[in-house]
Order: sequence, then structure tokens, then C-alpha cells
Amino acid sequence: MRICDRAAARRMLILGIILALIIAACWWAMIRMPGRSFRGPLPPLSERERAVSEILRRDVVKLAGEIGRRSTYQPKALQAAADFIESSFREAGLPVSRQTFTAQNESCANLEVEIRGTSKPEEIVVLGAHYDSVMWGPGADDNASGVAAMLALARDFAATQPARTLRFVAFVNEEPPFFMTEQMGSLAYARRCRERGESIVAMVSLESLGIYSAAPKSQRYPFPLALFYPSRGDFVGFVTRTTDGRLVRQCLANFRRHAQIPSEGAALPGVLPGIAWSDHWAFWQAGYPAIMVTDTAPFRANDYHQESDTPEKLDYERMARVVSGLQPIVQALVNP
Repeated sequence: MRICDRAAARRMLILGIILALIIAACWWAMIRMPGRSFRGPLPPLSERERAVSEILRRDVVKLAGEIGRRSTYQPKALQAAADFIESSFREAGLPVSRQTFTAQNESCANLEVEIRGTSKPEEIVVLGAHYDSVMWGPGADDNASGVAAMLALARDFAATQPARTLRFVAFVNEEPPFFMTEQMGSLAYARRCRERGESIVAMVSLESLGIYSAAPKSQRYPFPLALFYPSRGDFVGFVTRTTDGRLVRQCLANFRRHAQIPSEGAALPGVLPGIAWSDHWAFWQAGYPAIMVTDTAPFRANDYHQESDTPEKLDYERMARVVSGLQPIVQALVNP
């Protein structure tokens, strides 16, 4: 090999090493999260958490067991689910407003409750979950679990007086064929907020929160995330796009200070599979910061979008731990 060829090879090697280091640094910046995930055996539930776990079970059974499949293809069931959620809000002392529109010639609605802020009412925090299911499945994990968690948190905050305005919103039409279309309920909601000039400072989407497993290789990932995250699906995930990294880090740090369940987080490119797969995506489209809290759905749940996504498959005790960890997150967001 000539001297000039060896020099060129060395330059290429150095450039390759530099490029690899840059890529590694970028990935580290996206996945580096504050605090430390809970480790070790889970302690017994508190008395309150045990009560919450039973309430979560009751609400999931109502939505995914008694009502079952709920979409515009089952309009009566979709209406029954909306009525149940509205009655649950009202029983907590929270008046409900409906944003009604038509999809596939069926009337459907987002349901919103608002706790007006005391000192910063113009700044709004939204906690949301979609209540529809895929047309062929009862949707216990996806997403009766998210709705049940949202209702539990709404009951916790119903009598509070937050500094910022706090909204709980049950969204319709998250599932196909409406996902990422004009008739997606959260997109209609977020766009209306933008048209009104509302200042949403944070949106948290609760998406599939009931499936956990400590079995080896029970967790899957899109490439290359398996290189950085655990292979056991025993954690709850906090996910967002790269531009909302500050919000996800703030929320995860708070969760890790209080929760007794493992947790992972990331601020990743939205083009990666799964990163944008819930109602937080709609708020991104309207220019609002938003994150998703999830059990990672299809990357863990074997019954994802199947007829077998039924209430008895969910781990309600771990769901109660997640709700306990989310409560101080909401508290911090509405009282900065």
C-alpha cells in the first residue's frame, strides 16, 4: 500500500470514529433521564393504592367488559362509554362539556372537564386518554386502562384549587381508521384550542397502562432502542419527541421521586415507530408540548389490538402504583 493510501485510510478511520462518537452523543442526549428508576421487589400497596386498584379494575371492566367494543362501527357502545365517563366525572363534582362532531355519519364527542386556575388560569395543563377501541376488540389495555387512570386522577384533583387551569379530556376516534386524520378526536380538540389562542403548557397522554411482565425478553423495541433499554416489560414509559425533552425529563424526575414501580423515559425522533402513536401527536400538530405515558402497547402487550385484550389480563396493582406516581406530576405541572 502506498503512503498516500495509508494516510487516506487513517483519515477515513478517524472520521468514522468521530461520526460514531457524534451519533452516540446524540443518542445519549435523547435517552439520558434524571433520577433513578425504582429497583428491587415491589413493596406492599398502601391502603389507598389498594382501593385505587379496585376502582381501576371496576372502570376497566365497565368499559372493556360490559360495554366492550366501542367505535363508530358500534355507535351505541361508543355512546354508552361516553355516558359512563361523563357520569363518572359528574359524580366527582366535575361539570362536563362535550365537543361533538360527525365521523362516518355518526355523532361522536370529546368530553372535557376543567378546574379553573387561581393565579395563572390562562396557562393550561391537559391530561387526556382516548376511550374508543379498535372495532374488533374490547380494548382493555388500549385504552380502557388509560381512561380509568385519568378518571382516578380527576377524582383526586376535583376539589383542588390549582394555580394553572387543569383539564381532563376523554378523546374519541384515536384508533384506525381515524388515527392521524381530520376526524381524530384529539386533533379536533387541539386545533380548536389553537384557534382560540389557548396556552397549553403541557399535555400528558395516558395510553395503555395495564400490561407488565418481569419475564426475560418480555419487552420489545424498534431498532436500535433494545441496545439501551431493559428486556423485561415491568416498567412504565415516558415518551416524547426530541423538542419536548425538557417536559418529559421534568415529569419522569418527579415520578421517580415518588413512584414505587420501574420507569424509563426518552425524547426521541417522532419518526421512530411508536413514539407518536397516541393523542399527544395531535397536540404536536397544534404546536403544543406533549408526552405519552404508556406500558409501550404493541412492544409488550401480546393482545394488542386483538379480541383477547380483555380486563382480566391487566395488572391493576401496578396500575395503581402508576396512578400514585402520576399524582405528584400533575400537582407539579399545575402548581409551578
